[in-house]
Amino acid sequence: MDARDTDLKKELDATLHARRDLGEEYESALVDSFLEKVDQRIDGAVERRVRRQLAEQQMQAARDSRSPRVTDSWGERFGFGIVSLVLAVPLSAIGGGVGRLPGLLVAWAGIVGVNIVQALRSNPNLFSRRRTSSRDAGWED
Repeated sequence: MDARDTDLKKELDATLHARRDLGEEYESALVDSFLEKVDQRIDGAVERRVRRQLAEQQMQAARDSRSPRVTDSWGERFGFGIVSLVLAVPLSAIGGGVGRLPGLLVAWAGIVGVNIVQALRSNPNLFSRRRTSSRDAGWED
């Protein structure tokens, strides 16, 4: 039995004793008083439950807002690839014209670097060491 239940039982016992002592003319007032205490108890329980659920919802919303919202759609990847290739032409011309072969290598290193960063952003486990083997993936030898 919960401590709140024992308190409520004590309140009911006290109300019944008071009814016996005071008589039937005070019965409605005693019952109203007891029901008011029960209502307060229920309101308190409901309020605690609502606060707990609200806190859980706020925590979940905070977790969701902290997690990165990476959209890995095919159109986004395709568009990034097209833009990368379109920009590669003038960057190659500028790098090769100004710096010859080292300039061209620097330009392409930058292009490759930007594409690697984009690939890692959309797939964080892309270059992880742990790969699933063919046996783990369900393939038979």
